[in-house]
Amino acid sequence: MGEVFAGRYELVDPIGRGGVGAVWRAWDRRRGRYVAAKVLLQRDAHALLRFVREQALRIDHPYVLAPTSWAADDDKVLFTMDLVRGGSLSHLIGDYGPLPARYVSGLLDQLLSGLTAVHAEGVVHRDIKPANLLMEATGTGRPHLRLSDFGIAMRKGEPRLTAADHVVGTPGYFAPEQLLGAEPDFPADLYATGLVALYLLSGSKPDAEAVVTQYAHGMPRAPRGVPGPLWEVIGTLLQPDPEARFRTAAGARKALAAAVELLPDPEPDEEAVEVFDQIGPLPAGFSPDGPVDPAPSAEETGSFRLPPPAPAPARPAETAPTPPTQAPVTPAPTRPYTATATGAGAAVTAPAAHTAPGPLAPPVPPPPAVAPARAPRPGPPARVVVPMLMVAALCLTFGFWALSASS
Repeated sequence: MGEVFAGRYELVDPIGRGGVGAVWRAWDRRRGRYVAAKVLLQRDAHALLRFVREQALRIDHPYVLAPTSWAADDDKVLFTMDLVRGGSLSHLIGDYGPLPARYVSGLLDQLLSGLTAVHAEGVVHRDIKPANLLMEATGTGRPHLRLSDFGIAMRKGEPRLTAADHVVGTPGYFAPEQLLGAEPDFPADLYATGLVALYLLSGSKPDAEAVVTQYAHGMPRAPRGVPGPLWEVIGTLLQPDPEARFRTAAGARKALAAAVELLPDPEPDEEAVEVFDQIGPLPAGFSPDGPVDPAPSAEETGSFRLPPPAPAPARPAETAPTPPTQAPVTPAPTRPYTATATGAGAAVTAPAAHTAPGPLAPPVPPPPAVAPARAPRPGPPARVVVPMLMVAALCLTFGFWALSASS
């Protein structure tokens, strides 16, 4: 059994690690499901401020993986997200290498859809890269991409947490204006999106500096294997001048939809791309329905395990008590009727009739107890009272004398 945060999130096993935290598979006791929990490792003020910014982001979109809740326990903090099992685009390229153009177009459309929702909230992601683009484990079905990791994202207009001359993000996916110290803006996310598309089509990380150099005399020709209509969209995303790019993610998505209509049909022998489950089976003690033993663990934060109660000793079977036997009651002999004559007349006296005893009268309750009379409190002894009376009399006499003398 794993450590439990705030009595709700039980950490199961680590599934990833980032710059400021580790990602765990965790069991949410309240919702009854597995989630991904990002546990903050660094506890300095700078990391905590980034954590607060990231966990405060709430964007409900099918292609965005934003935090859903958070918890703190002692000196540790975490926030949770949906558990995405298919790994990242880096895993996909590692399994298949360059991906087909239509498959890349579908992933690019989902990424631009997610960015449209993020930018609509005034948020600049600032770290678009293959490792932050997660995949649901859909097998050979339609792929499902999730934009994740908003650790360095910021809303436009918010104060920066770094110096103006310090570039935050992943080297190789910076927009040219970022290297010049420009304020974070939406076109920088679109430039990184173009680099990701180029990575998916080529199977290797593009040389960002070489890409900028190729635009010295206008948009370069499409790389080998990239259809022309698709390159028109990607090439526009990669324009070094932010004013020459698409102004919005929604605009780029519209242009992509038109380009897909012009793509050639896939080859008959084209290999199907399958997105595998990259997380793996649950460890011992856990099932798909949660922990096997739901009892609190001894490692729970702020709790402890009580020993199970000892079983009560078996009691012998009780038999009904045998009622005591009573001796038969012999009725008393009845006295014969006798007539007795007295005086002038004969008075007939019959024996008193034998009647069965009636029901017993209920017991008379005893009279309520009367509290004993309180003994009178004795006054002061005579040796104290007599002198006091004498003093009072003297004072009274002196008072009358004083009044008569003054008159």
